[in-house]
Order: sequence, then C-alpha cells, then structure tokens
Amino acid sequence: MQFSERRNTTRWIIITISFLIVSLILWNTYTFFQIFKKEERLKMNLWASAQKTLINADENTAVDLPLEILSNNSSIPIILTEKNHIINTINIDESFGLNTTSTHKILDRLKKENDPIVIEYAPGNFQKLYYGNSDLLNKLKYYPIALLLIIFLFGLLVYNFYKSTKVATQNKLWAGMAKETAHQIGTPLSSLIGWVEILKADEVDESITLEIEKDIARLETITDRFSKIGSIPTLENKNIITETFNTYNYLQSRFSKQIEFHFEAPEIPIYIAINPILHGWTIENLVKNAIDAMKGKGVLILKIENGTDGVKINVSDTGSGIAKKQFRTIFEPGFTTKKRGWGLGLSLTKRIVEEYHKGKIKVLKSEIGVGTTIQVSYKIKS
Repeated sequence: MQFSERRNTTRWIIITISFLIVSLILWNTYTFFQIFKKEERLKMNLWASAQKTLINADENTAVDLPLEILSNNSSIPIILTEKNHIINTINIDESFGLNTTSTHKILDRLKKENDPIVIEYAPGNFQKLYYGNSDLLNKLKYYPIALLLIIFLFGLLVYNFYKSTKVATQNKLWAGMAKETAHQIGTPLSSLIGWVEILKADEVDESITLEIEKDIARLETITDRFSKIGSIPTLENKNIITETFNTYNYLQSRFSKQIEFHFEAPEIPIYIAINPILHGWTIENLVKNAIDAMKGKGVLILKIENGTDGVKINVSDTGSGIAKKQFRTIFEPGFTTKKRGWGLGLSLTKRIVEEYHKGKIKVLKSEIGVGTTIQVSYKIKS
C-alpha cells in the first residue's frame, strides 16, 4: 500500500514539474515574441525617419545614412501610401505592381498585423507606412503551437507505453492466476479419481460412475485449459468438425431441453492446425453465450462451412440480439449484460481465436429481439 501511494505521489510530482516547465517555455516564447515585435516597430520608426529625411533633403543634406537604413531592410514587407494611394513597396513581389488588386490585398493584411506609422514630412502632408511581420517573427509565432504538438505527441507516446506496460502486467497476473487455479484444481481432482475407483470396487451402479468419470474428464479439460493460458499452445492437425462436435455434443446433453440444438457440417473432414483443448473452450464459450442470450429457451444452430478462403463456424441463437454499436465492445474484457459475471468469456474467446490460432471472430449479424450470429473463421494452409 505504501509503495503504491509513493508511486502515485512521484507520478503527480513529475506531472506537475513537467507542466511548470512547459508553462515556463511557453511564457518565455510569448515574451520573446513581444520583445522581437517591439524591436521591429523601432526599426520601422527608424525607417520612417529615414524616409522623411530623404523627402525633405536638399543638395546640402547628407543622405548616405538614410539611404543605408532604407536599403538594409531585406526581411520586413512594407507598403508606403499617400492619400490612399500606394506609392512604394518593399520586400513585396514587384510583379504585383502598384495599386493592383493583389497589392491591395497585401495592404489589407498588413493593416491587420500592425498599426501604421505616420510620416509627416510637411505641415498637412504625410505618408503612411504599413508593415508586416518578418518571416522570422511569423515562424516564431507558430513555435508554441509546434511545441504543444510535440509535447502532446510525447505525452501520447508515454501514455501508450504506460498503458501497454499495465496491460502486459495484468496479462501476466491473469496468466499466473490461471496457472495457479489449474494447479489447485489438480489436488481434489486426483482425489475424485481415487474415489471413483473405490466406487467401482464396491460395484456401484455403472451408470453413476460413468457420469462421474465424464465430469472428472471435463474437470481435467478445464484444468488443461487454464494451464495453457499465457503459454504458447501446441497446434495439431485435427478434423475441426469432429473437435467442434465433441464439445457441442457434451454441452447439448447438459442443458435444458427447452434449447433446440442443431448441428450442420460438411460430411468431408476439414483438417486445420488447432489446439483441441482451446478450440473446445472457444465453442463452449460461444454456445454458453448464445444460451444466456436466449435465457435458457430458444433455438441454437452451430454451422460449419468450408469455403475457398477458409473454414467458418457460425453460432446462431434466437436471443435478445445485440445493438450494432456493441458489435466490437462485446469482445472487450469486462463487457457483460448479465447481473453476475466478469465479462471475460468472449474476450478470452477472442484471444484464443486471434492470438493462438491466427483466426478471426466477429458478430456476423444481429437484430434486437430476433437473435445473433457470431462467426469464427480460420484459414486453411495448403
């Protein structure tokens, strides 16, 4: 508990420090932008003074410095107007010309970027100097956005890493719990096998011991399933029709007679690489899910089809149906419509089908109040 609290405290300290650092960077960037903008304003005031000096210059006035100031501006776009007419442009494409539509559009943009500088070169006579932001200033303006985008992407990367690490830890935990469960079941199971032998020796009704042996075999299968969670299963080239029917037949004999079972499959065997134990678990989960959806009464059809693109197993029911928006979420861990249960059946089925057997599982079709068909498909390797 203390370790968990310490880890959470450390995490929040890191997040707070990171937020402060980012805030400081953004504030400094904004401050630098404003300082740079003021410096450009001062440059334009100096440029305006040089322009005024040139306008009022006579033969005895030194114009070397004003000319140098005017010629040194190579980055800031300038439009000079007098009586609403454009009389000169600096750092603007000369092909636009003066007093053209294109140049006036640029002038409108410059008016929005900065207030004009008025050059009064004689009483009642003045010019207006409109200027825009330099390329450097424009790039600097978008720097905070780029910085925030980088921080966002970095945060997303860290979150994904943290989430994947958490999921991996949870998977290891569940795998460990599953293996431990299998180990714990093994002890009473061995004892039950011994008791069956004693019952046989006492010549108890054979039908009783036969049913007990079936359930013991079932428990051994369940133990074998749990022991395989988290491990790479061994795949065998099996007839998928036979393996599917064995599980179907076992479940049919143990559910209510109010469920009408139907099994449809080709007469020709279909051999694919599967793990029989885990495949049986897949079929059991799908059949039980269908029976739960029908609330123990209805029609269940298990159909196997052999197509050119592989084998498909369809499990159909006449249950309550699934909303289209839930077609994907029903396979997520924790999703359940029942009052009891952890919602792990279909998520385990998805893992068995897609991770262990490299197949696919999906809701083929469903209609509220009519029923659902879930399809499992496997590719047949030639």
